[in-house]
Amino acid sequence: MTESPVTIVGATSKLGQNLMRRLAGRGRKVIPLARRLDALTPEQRVEARHFDLEQPGSLKQALRDAEYVVSCVQAHDGGTVVEALPASVKRVVMMGSTRIFSRYSNHQIEMQKQVIAALAASGIPGVVLHPTMIYGGPIDANVQRIAAYIRKFGAVPLPGGGATLMQPIHSDDVVSCIEAALQRDDVLGKPIVVAGPQAIAYRDLVQAVGRAIGKSPVVLPLPSFALQAIAALTAVVPGIPTIRIDEVRRLSENKTFPIDDMRHRLGVEPIDIPTGLARTFSQ
Repeated sequence: MTESPVTIVGATSKLGQNLMRRLAGRGRKVIPLARRLDALTPEQRVEARHFDLEQPGSLKQALRDAEYVVSCVQAHDGGTVVEALPASVKRVVMMGSTRIFSRYSNHQIEMQKQVIAALAASGIPGVVLHPTMIYGGPIDANVQRIAAYIRKFGAVPLPGGGATLMQPIHSDDVVSCIEAALQRDDVLGKPIVVAGPQAIAYRDLVQAVGRAIGKSPVVLPLPSFALQAIAALTAVVPGIPTIRIDEVRRLSENKTFPIDDMRHRLGVEPIDIPTGLARTFSQ
């Protein structure tokens, strides 16, 4: 990896925190950019800079001398990052999402597409990484949320009994992909999907999470409309892990992708689900 500092936009995000820990462990200098500097450790605040996406000028100022940039803000907000990049940038890695491939189009998906187009038009060397569902670590909001439902209710409701396929990727592997994207010459250009090594049915993922925490959960098959009603309740009933209605809709979609580009362009071989879950619940 280059010896230049790595500027992380959205450093207080789950992924940003994981990336900072990895780079710090390798002795890399990091310049964290965050809206809330008090969410950083005292050591991280030494080089930190403030920005607010609602004040694009603040981001442009924070990025003023950046050379290597990783954007960990939400995928649909990446356009603001691209617009703020200075001429000094030698490489940018933007985090997208495989949500861009959903058949349920919305404004955020259209904004993601605009980010990709804006980066290509900017002429700045870079790549967009599209991760599938990211899990791993104590603050993971995906498998930890499944675990919370299992512990609280002993069951997880899923549309159609959870037969649809998904391809979760461990956060450590996403960080490895970002590191590779910062240094490998053959990654620039076409976006790269980053995903786990094999597809798994959602119901099987629930059972795998149960095994990892020593439980035997029940999968409750529910019609999608009923689960959407439950999702609406989770937003107002305290003590229940929240699920969004758009997430329920996407539970009816298969989310599987080839990872040849991840393996060959990034050189990353992702860990399997049992290994990833064991790592997640041992932390």
